[in-house]
Amino acid sequence: MSNSNNSNRLVVPGAREAMDKFKMEAANEVGVNLKQGYNGDLTSRQAGSVGGQMVKNVCPIRTASFSRENRTAVGHEFLAEYRAALYL
Repeated sequence: MSNSNNSNRLVVPGAREAMDKFKMEAANEVGVNLKQGYNGDLTSRQAGSVGGQMVKNVCPIRTASFSRENRTAVGHEFLAEYRAALYL
């Protein structure tokens, strides 16, 4: 059954080719052999690793950890961790 409200359509001209190229680059980074067209012979793990690598490249999360003095207790330190993500 077709859903006419599918939000997963690529509407920008040339976007399909760019996404295919991006997918191939992500597959090469994780060592998965993709071919043009149907890739139904891939395991779920392989397909998931390609998708995961694509997400990692689109939404990188930066983490910074450092130790600093506790402002409330003299002589105590604690680990502070900050995470930031850039979403496009």
